[in-house]
Amino acid sequence: MNRPKLLLCGATGFIGRNLLEAFAREGKYDITAVCFKREPWEVPGVRFERVDLTSSAGVNEIIQGHDIVVQAAATTSGAKDIVTRPYYHVTDNAVMNSLILRACFEAKVRHVVFFSCTTMYQSSPKPAAEEDFDGNIIDKYFGVGWTKVYIEKMCEFYSRLGGTKYTVIRHSNVYGPHDKFDLEKSHVFGATVAKVMNASGHITVWGDGSDERDLLYVDDLTDFVRTALERQTSDYELVNVGSGRSVSIKELVLKIIKASGRALTVQYDMSQPTIGFKLSVAIDRARKVFGWTPKTDLNEGIRKTLAWYAQNYSTSQKL
Repeated sequence: MNRPKLLLCGATGFIGRNLLEAFAREGKYDITAVCFKREPWEVPGVRFERVDLTSSAGVNEIIQGHDIVVQAAATTSGAKDIVTRPYYHVTDNAVMNSLILRACFEAKVRHVVFFSCTTMYQSSPKPAAEEDFDGNIIDKYFGVGWTKVYIEKMCEFYSRLGGTKYTVIRHSNVYGPHDKFDLEKSHVFGATVAKVMNASGHITVWGDGSDERDLLYVDDLTDFVRTALERQTSDYELVNVGSGRSVSIKELVLKIIKASGRALTVQYDMSQPTIGFKLSVAIDRARKVFGWTPKTDLNEGIRKTLAWYAQNYSTSQKL
């Protein structure tokens, strides 16, 4: 029996690499993996293709003949770029996704999975549901947030034309193996791990550490993608995928220090702002439509990530 042909865009990135390793182990799909700037590596049964996804010709050629497209490619980095170079996350991502979605529709791809995010949600004391987005996006996420919403709507637009199913995933802060552990480019989890594992005596946290984020272990995100590909029956689904709860930066730092076994103290730099932002996502729809819930609690996820880090980084190397 012929296996479905799956094209994984962004296969050398954080989410893409985890998806690739999981799907390759399972052997259910005939996988083509797209890379661009990063070098591919040998994965049994996987073909790598180097493609510029902002090129119409390149996109049209690589999409042909595939049943499923999982779009994990993006121009991305950490919170610093979102503040200092907000345009960095906008132009290329809008272009590549517009080209990919058109090519998928024209090639009659059966199912498309797109990774959105949660930057369109406001701070809230309760978990944000999909319908809670009201068109207001905080200033520092204005560019990246509206770009994601635009691509979500493009998926919905093509779904109404028929022939292709679309799954749009508003995932929370994902962490785990192959994350960026870089103080300049990482999100909060990877940056905190880098600080803890390279600190001497203490680490410094900006503000009072009271800001809160929803953290999702990457294997749980992979499990959701697997479930959506197997179970989705509707033409379009937009769904939150997260842990369903938030954790403060202060609590996260202390958990990572404890799991690392390192003797560190925490200093709070009160000259830096505390934004007071709290966000978790409601995952009721993921449960109802797909029967999905996350399986990895934060303490377990931290232990797994630090174990992977210990095998792949030395505490003395520059990250």
